[in-house]
Amino acid sequence: MGQTLTEKIFSHHLGRPVQPGELVIVSPDVVMSHDSLTPSIIDLLQKDLGKTSVADPDQLVIVMDHVAPASTVGTAEKQNQTRAFAREQGIRLFDIGRGICHQVLIEEGIAQPGMIIMGADSHSTSYGAVGAFGSGMGSTDIALIWATGKTWLRVPQTLRVQCRGRFQAGVGAKDLALALEKELTIDGATYLALEYHGLEWLPLADRQTLSGMAVELGAKAGLFPPNDLLPQRFDVPAWLTVDADAVYARTLEVDLAALQPQVALPHSVDQVELAEAVHGTKVDVVFLGTCTNGRYEDMRIAADLLRGQRVAETVRFIVTPASNQEMLRAMQDDTLEILMNAGAVITTPGCGACMGRHQGTLGAGDVCLSTGNRNFRGRMGSPDSFIYLASPAVAAASALRGVITDPRELLHQAEA
Repeated sequence: MGQTLTEKIFSHHLGRPVQPGELVIVSPDVVMSHDSLTPSIIDLLQKDLGKTSVADPDQLVIVMDHVAPASTVGTAEKQNQTRAFAREQGIRLFDIGRGICHQVLIEEGIAQPGMIIMGADSHSTSYGAVGAFGSGMGSTDIALIWATGKTWLRVPQTLRVQCRGRFQAGVGAKDLALALEKELTIDGATYLALEYHGLEWLPLADRQTLSGMAVELGAKAGLFPPNDLLPQRFDVPAWLTVDADAVYARTLEVDLAALQPQVALPHSVDQVELAEAVHGTKVDVVFLGTCTNGRYEDMRIAADLLRGQRVAETVRFIVTPASNQEMLRAMQDDTLEILMNAGAVITTPGCGACMGRHQGTLGAGDVCLSTGNRNFRGRMGSPDSFIYLASPAVAAASALRGVITDPRELLHQAEA
């Protein structure tokens, strides 16, 4: 009997075939943590577990991305504690401005196909974009891996997302992610691994969007089969292939050509409507960024729609690149120039306003259209603010008009 990608990865690591539902003990290839949670993990390691050192420093990576640079004295001191610990233990550390942890691990080639990667961040499912089993864990579980080098997991069943066709103009990967949210709901894939099929042509940036959003369905991981796009940058093991007779818990068919621009309404990721259904909703802030949509390709989509125009006077348009490399790419052509001329504020690469601690925190009554991954009450600041989630194209069109706008309107006008 064939195996899913997740089953193959676990079988390879354990040196024997595994079955869905089986409890296994594994040594992750990479364990990631960031500035927001690393101080508490250090405390758990030292105070609760009584350890003065980590089991395997080469296994660990720390990234300063959630509040970069520090916004308060308390945050600065916690970050200094993390820097000192990383130096003392010999742990790889990427400091402020390098970018979002998930983007950095992929750019640096630390995340590789076939790996098991655990992160102290729920969007560690992002590593599935390169064919790794990436998943998030709480601080206590990460501290235990720091102490022992190992963790236990239940091998998940797999839900196959079978796509056909191509996106129409103005529609992209984020719209597919939101459409899946509406179809499956926020817990519709709980402790399942997602496998995305029929998307061999999809660029890596868009794969990262879909893999990162998998956790918003409750999924344990979200993987793309490696194909010809990956060997150019990653080491793809020969055994990491798709088996035609693999057994899936469920298969969901998606016609990409029928997809339209989507918007998630406050205050739930799975409360999704067509952009045209909420057309005209006033927005105060448009945020383009996060591990979901802060890459060069996302900024380019916005720039192409905004070229030669200014965003609405009532809109604060904040752009936060996912990493310094993505920012440099946008500087090498006219992408950033167009965005800034349109009225965008460009902030330090990192998580930015996504988690409500700096660089665009929302006040009471603020309405934000974000390309981020979550819109729970209080996610970006005040619990009395309102967050809509959408694609970079919807974000740019909405910033221009000052109200939620279907980007196809602008595209049709340009063609006329």
